[in-house]
Order: sequence, then structure tokens, then C-alpha cells
Amino acid sequence: MIPDESLRIAIPSKGRLRDAALETLERAGLRFRVSGRRLFSVCSDTGTRIIFTNTADIPVLVAEGVVDLGITGSDQVLEKRVDVVEHRRLGFGRCRLSVAVHKDAPFKTSLELAGHVVGAKFVNLARDYFERIGAKDVHVIEIQGAVEVMVLLGLVDAIVEIVETGNSLLENDLVELEEVLAAEAVLIGAASPRDPELRDQLLRRVDGVLAARKYTLLEYNCPAHRIEEATTITPGFSSPTVQPLQDESWLAVKVLVEKSTTQRVIDRLEAIGCVAILETDLRHARL
Repeated sequence: MIPDESLRIAIPSKGRLRDAALETLERAGLRFRVSGRRLFSVCSDTGTRIIFTNTADIPVLVAEGVVDLGITGSDQVLEKRVDVVEHRRLGFGRCRLSVAVHKDAPFKTSLELAGHVVGAKFVNLARDYFERIGAKDVHVIEIQGAVEVMVLLGLVDAIVEIVETGNSLLENDLVELEEVLAAEAVLIGAASPRDPELRDQLLRRVDGVLAARKYTLLEYNCPAHRIEEATTITPGFSSPTVQPLQDESWLAVKVLVEKSTTQRVIDRLEAIGCVAILETDLRHARL
């Protein structure tokens, strides 16, 4: 038996969510080994147990208090309709749940599927969606296998399925009609964890990982007479670090910049005469 007093974290046992979840926990400082088909690992520093299980089961495990934290898709949480705390959105595993039909089907909108048969893995979300848009008498049936082929076999008129790149739909002559919802990986938790203090510490560590994914560190030399312009371009998280150089006509600047803006920022700094502009990836950042 797994000791009951230890904090427990459930993550997907396979797929890209598993890899990204493991990376997040490792960057949050948890020390553990993943060994073959073993379904749990013990963190050497905290005693935390990491449980590897089916992605769809994680919301239920958290809601029932079997585990204290879980990383799964936000779509899975909504589908299971369970009472859990969403602690953090993790920014990976982004996808969408969409309605799709055969490319030669007569349907142009989801509303036109009223009175027709729709296959879905996420039955609750599909039914909620058709009810919300006013499509009446849509018969939603659960399919846990290759949903796309069911349209070609004539079992269903449409599907509600997870779409990442859309390649699988194209390969099976399907097209998206409308998006049901957008989803991504989330860190969820039970209302009463086994070790609230350790849970809170882990959440702060995860915040550091998420901040490091959002920001990059820029260092550059700026002409002293252009420093006001430069710090306007790079105001930083609180304030940039500005230090004098041996040549008093130059100043050294170190600052956090959002990764999505980095290249534009570098272009603007270069335009006002800044040189030796260096970008450094962050592994962890407590802000």
C-alpha cells in the first residue's frame, strides 16, 4: 500500500501530457525516478508520491481525495463534472474540442445537426454544447476508440473530438464545423490535501516554472544618454537593473522581458544604439 500520509500527485501515464507534466515537476525541484512500467515514483526529497494513471481518471481521483493534486486536461475536468480546485493553468497541452463532419456532408453549422447522431468521447460536453446552441434531439453516443472512422462507417453523422493540429481530421476527409471549447493542461487539487504546507510550497515552485516559461532575461549595454528610452522599452518586472561600466558613457542593463515580445524589443534596443544584447533562458523565476 502507498503510505496515506504522503502528498500524492497524479499525472498522465502516457502521451505528451505525461512528458510535459514530468518536466514541470522536475523543474519545480521534485527529485524522482521513472522506472519502466512502475505506476508510482517516490520523491527522494519530500516523500511525495507521483502516481501515473489514465488522464480521464485524474479528476475523479482528486475529487475523491485519493490524490491531493493532479495534472490533466481542463476538458477532462469539465467532462467529469467533479468538485476540484483549479490551482493553475499550465500553458501546455493546448487543444480544442470541435464538431466535425465529412467534407461532403450537407451540414454547414452545428445547429443543423438537430435530429442527427453524433459520436463523442466527451459525451457530457457534447450534450451541453448542443443544448446551449439550441440544437434539439441530437443523439450523442459515446465512442472511446477511433472516433473519426465512425463517420466513414456511417455510424454517426458528426463527431465531437479533440483537435490539436487538425491533421487527423484531414486524413479522414473530415472538416471542423465549430469549436466547442478550448482546453489546456491544468493543475487541480483536492479541497483537503494530506499536507497543506507541502502543497502550498509545491504551488509556489510551479509558479516559478510558469514564470520562467513566460519571461526571458535580457542583458545589454546602453549609451548613458539613451537610458531613459531603453528602460521605457524594457521596464522589467519591477524595475530593470542598471549598473555603470568602466566607460562612463555606457551603462549595463539586466531586465526580464516577456518571451513573446523579445525579438521586437531587441530590434528597438538596437535602433537606439544598444549593443552586446544577450538573451538567456530561465529555468525558474520567483516573481
